[in-house]
Amino acid sequence: MMNLIVPLHSYAAASARCVLCWRGGARPRVSVSSKALRVAPSWRASREGRRRALATLGGVAGESARRSTTRSAPSALCSTLAGEAETSRAREATGTGPQVVLYNTKARKKQEFEARDPQTRSVTMYVCGVTVYDFSHIGHARVYTVFDVLYRFLRWRGYDVVYCRNFTDIDDKIIKRAQEVGQDCNAITDKFIDEFHTDMASLGNLSPTLEPRATEHIDAMIEQISRIIDNGHGYVVDGDVYFSVPSLGDYGSLSGRKQDDNRAGERVTVDERKRDPADFALWKAKKEGEPFWESPWGQGRPGWHIECSAMIHKLLGTEIDIHGGGLDLTFPHHENELAQSMASCKQCSDQFSRFWMHNGFVNVNTEKMSKSLGNFFTIREILERYHPKALRFFLLNTHYRSAINFSDGMLNEASARSYYLYQTLADCEDLLFEGEGTEATAEDCCATFEGSKVMLEDCMRAMSDDLGTQQTLSVLSPVLKSMNELLHTKKGRKNPEREKQLRGYYAGVTEIMQVLGLACADYKDVLQGMKECALRRCGRSAEEVEGMIKRRQEARKNKDFELSDRLRDELVNDGIALLDSPQGTVWQPVSIQ
Repeated sequence: MMNLIVPLHSYAAASARCVLCWRGGARPRVSVSSKALRVAPSWRASREGRRRALATLGGVAGESARRSTTRSAPSALCSTLAGEAETSRAREATGTGPQVVLYNTKARKKQEFEARDPQTRSVTMYVCGVTVYDFSHIGHARVYTVFDVLYRFLRWRGYDVVYCRNFTDIDDKIIKRAQEVGQDCNAITDKFIDEFHTDMASLGNLSPTLEPRATEHIDAMIEQISRIIDNGHGYVVDGDVYFSVPSLGDYGSLSGRKQDDNRAGERVTVDERKRDPADFALWKAKKEGEPFWESPWGQGRPGWHIECSAMIHKLLGTEIDIHGGGLDLTFPHHENELAQSMASCKQCSDQFSRFWMHNGFVNVNTEKMSKSLGNFFTIREILERYHPKALRFFLLNTHYRSAINFSDGMLNEASARSYYLYQTLADCEDLLFEGEGTEATAEDCCATFEGSKVMLEDCMRAMSDDLGTQQTLSVLSPVLKSMNELLHTKKGRKNPEREKQLRGYYAGVTEIMQVLGLACADYKDVLQGMKECALRRCGRSAEEVEGMIKRRQEARKNKDFELSDRLRDELVNDGIALLDSPQGTVWQPVSIQ
C-alpha cells in the first residue's frame, strides 16, 4: 500500500471541522501512514459544531460573491488552507501523494502538472466566463462546476491557486437585448451578473479569486491591440482593427486546424474588407446607438477575443498555468487568444498557458443542446425540478472531457444516488453525535482504520488522474454500503469497533465531499429539499403521499395485498419509494425505471 499522509492537515480542516468543534488550544499535529498514527489532544464532536464550521467555509450555497477586479481577500476556506499548506507540501515533496496529471488540449495528451515554483506552489488559472445577457444554462453549470472542482482539488493538494473568471459585459448579444427591452447595457449586465452569482451559489461553486468585467479593462485591450499592430500582426480598416491570421505561422497550434480550414462563414465572419477570410476583429468601429470608447483608431469597442488575452496579461501575467473553458471555445476563441498573446508579446505558443483544459459538450436526450431544437434548459428551470446537489452529482458522475447526456432519467438516477449519500451521512450523525459534547479523539474521527484510509488513497489517486470525479464517486459506493451495514444490520450493530469505523468513514467521506463541492451544512435539509423536488416532479403533495401511505397500511392490515401493492407501485412509478420498518413507513425519492 502506498504511504500517505491523510490530508486531514491540508484541505481537511474543512472536513475535520465539519465533524468537530475545537476544544481549544493549538491545532493537533496529525499524520497517518500504513505504520503509525500520531495524535495530540482530543476534540469535542458536535453536529451543531460541524454546521457552524461549514457555514463559514466557501462553497456553501448563499456565499456572497466577490466582484472586484482586484484580488479579493481569501475566503474562510482559503484562509484555512493557507495555514494547512505545509503538510500538503510535505506530502508532495516526499512523494507520498500521487502525481497530478491533467489532459492538455494543446499537447493532445495527459501531462504531469507541477507548479512553476515548487517553493511557493503558486498556480494561476483563468476560465472564460459568461456573456451576461440572459440566464445561465446547463452548459454553464457544467463548465463552472468542473473548474470549481479543479480549483478545490488543487488547493486540497496544497497549491496556492489564483482563479480568475471574467464577465463579458460588452457584446453584440448584450447590445441587442438592451435594445429589445429598452434598457441600458449596464442594467442588463448588472442584472445577469447577479443572477449568475445566484446560480453559482446554488450549485455550491466557490467564488473565484478574481472576477473582472471586460468594460473595466478597455485600456489594457487598446494597449495590447497597439502592440499587435506594431509587431506587424494587425491592420486598420475604416476604424476597425483586424488580426492578420496569415502573419502568424503558429496559428492553429491549439485546435489543430490548418489555416486552409478557416473558410469564411464557418465560425469566421464574412467581411470583404479583410485581407484574409480568417482574419478576426480586434476593435470594432462605433455604430449608431452602441456603447463606445475612445481609441487611436476612433470611437468603438473591443472584439470578443481580445478581452481575455488583455485581462490575463494585466491581472495574471504573460504566462499562466491553466486556461479552461468548454470544448466549443477551443476554436476560434481560445485559438485567437493564443494568437493575440503571441503576436503582442512575441511569445512562442507554449508560453501563454502551460495547460489548456476543455470540458465536453452537454447533449439533451442524445441530441446537442440548442435553442433552435427547443431542448435548451436554464439552471433555474432544472432547479425547479431537481435539488442543486443532485444536479452537481449528475455533472460530476461523467468525466469532464466526455460528452454528458442530460435527461430526466439520468437526473432521476443522480437524485436517487445522491439521496442515498446524504441519508447515510445523516443516519451516521444521528448515531455518532446524538448527544452534544460527546468526547472523541482524532484517532476515532480521522480515518484511522484501514478501510477509510484506503478510500482516501483511492479517491486521491482518481482525482490526481485528470480529475477523475466519476471514479471518485464510484470509490464512495462500497464505503456507503459498509456504513449502512454498520448502521442498520444486526451484524453491524454488534461490531465492537462500530463507532470507531463509522467515525473514520464519516471523516473520510466528508473530506472527499468537500473536494467535490458536495458538502453541506445540514444533510437533513438537503434530504427534505430532495423530497420536495420529487413531489414537484410527480405533481403530488406531501399530504397526498401520506394519505396513500395510510390507505396502504389499512389495506395491509385488512390483508388486501392487491390494493397495497397497487398503491406502492403507483408511487414507485412516480419516483417515490416506500420503506417499511417497525417504526412505520417513510418515503424517499427513487429512480424511475
